[in-house]
Amino acid sequence: MTTDTAFGQRREWVLSVLDRYEIPLIRFAKRLLGDEDAARDVVQHTLLRLCDQSPEELRDRVAPWLFTVCRNKAIDWMRARRRTTPWEEAEMPSFRSREPDPAAVAERHDLYARINQVIEQLPAGQREAITLWAEGLGSREIARIVGTSEGNARVLIHRALKSLRQHPLARHLLAGPLPREIHLPRPCGDEVHI
Repeated sequence: MTTDTAFGQRREWVLSVLDRYEIPLIRFAKRLLGDEDAARDVVQHTLLRLCDQSPEELRDRVAPWLFTVCRNKAIDWMRARRRTTPWEEAEMPSFRSREPDPAAVAERHDLYARINQVIEQLPAGQREAITLWAEGLGSREIARIVGTSEGNARVLIHRALKSLRQHPLARHLLAGPLPREIHLPRPCGDEVHI
């Protein structure tokens, strides 16, 4: 295999990983840092580190590797900025809807903002696990990223979902004019029921 061919294949691999994971990584980093510009910097660093890796080394571990590097860089950024509670300072993300009705768009934005408020009240471990789970990662990958056992990752996800279901705001939202169950699509096609 020539050097040009190998370089071309590596470039294609990096670009395919970029297409698949850039947006989920930015969302994850923004939730950790509460600052979109800092999140983009952290993700850029993560993707630059990816360029030093070979596809053969990472194989089926690309997502855990990316999220772990992203998480570690975010922690480094927080330490450097001496921020101890980034979760409380995080801005509510703006959500874009394909629906043309402005009232429906506003209602959906309000719903997501309220759900994010509930998520922000979870303990840090549960908040991190549920954020990764919502990005479509499994408990094994989440465990690798946060540095815990797979069983503990499943417990964190379970407790986060249970807390979300039992939260007074979620109960109020479910009892209001909204449907009895809210279905939030996950990237892997499953739905989250709260």
